[in-house]
Amino acid sequence: MSEPVAEKRVSWAELFFDLVFVYAVTRISLLLGTDHSALGLLRGLIAFVPVYWLWVGTAIQTNHRDVARPVLRIALFAVALVALFMALALPEVFAESALLFAVAYWIGRFVLAAVSVSGPGHPVVSPYLVSVVATGPLLVVGALLSPGPRTVVWALAALIDLATPWLLRSRMASIHFDAAHLAERFGLFVLIALGESVVVIGESADEHGLDLASGVAVAGAFVLACALWWVYFHFAADAVRHALATAEVQLDITRTVLSYGHLSFIAAIVLVAVGLHEAVARPTEHVGYLLGAGVALYLLTFGYTRWRMFRLVSKTRVTAGVAALLVTLGLPLMPALAGVALLAAVVIALNVYEWLTNDRISWRARLRER
Repeated sequence: MSEPVAEKRVSWAELFFDLVFVYAVTRISLLLGTDHSALGLLRGLIAFVPVYWLWVGTAIQTNHRDVARPVLRIALFAVALVALFMALALPEVFAESALLFAVAYWIGRFVLAAVSVSGPGHPVVSPYLVSVVATGPLLVVGALLSPGPRTVVWALAALIDLATPWLLRSRMASIHFDAAHLAERFGLFVLIALGESVVVIGESADEHGLDLASGVAVAGAFVLACALWWVYFHFAADAVRHALATAEVQLDITRTVLSYGHLSFIAAIVLVAVGLHEAVARPTEHVGYLLGAGVALYLLTFGYTRWRMFRLVSKTRVTAGVAALLVTLGLPLMPALAGVALLAAVVIALNVYEWLTNDRISWRARLRER
């Protein structure tokens, strides 16, 4: 009888790498903090996609290769370095820092392309090659243009990067992924991003002083962050791992749930972080809609991921997402404290209901039976 193959675990080098990228994610919040308009949100998303795509590409490579090898570890740190430069450029990425951001991304994709062809596991025509020959140059060209045309060119580059795994599906469908490792990588990215939202809460309180109202806002914001953590890690994290391990074509789960679905999760957390920063800074004033929009997007994304994994409708989470949208409509009309409390109540009610129903039917055993 053969010994079971040990599951691959996330390495210390990968955790260090993720910390650099989450710093880049928090810098996106600085970009959004200065412009809440539709154009500002669009530009924030356009700037976020290259950062996220560089992280996804690295996560895929470390899933297939041994990070303990010195050469690969050095490549990992090299990508982390260019990500650091991208993070530094983000607040002014549509101003004087555009070229630094674009060149750093291009270099990072060159490194990943070199790693991808150094061993088995990926076809020659891959998302890494497309980034090297198409999206990287587009970012550099866009960086040399004025902000308006730059937005258009960079949006095209983002669409090309996101569409590449879908367009190359037939070439990549046979790739095997270590389900436990890859699910853990994406889950840890969500975890660290949520943790950084707590850091944002503390920074806001430190910047604006801590009185009774802001103290209550800090407590409410922390409760909301904990509730969002519970939504993902009490059930969804195990479900993602199970879906990836049992999928007939693992690429379909990797592409739709991990790459695309977690793009939505992280973007939602960024919106929540910006909203919580404002709520703690001005707890008795009316704040914008970003906090509620982030919570709603986060919850509704679970509806998308569950359908992609199991072809099941997540009625509870979609309902909670709609409830968060309704709260969002009223956020500009109420004090920030009330908005935080209502959104926390929505997410807590969801968690309590799922705890009472799913745990009663032993959902983990049901999941293993699927």
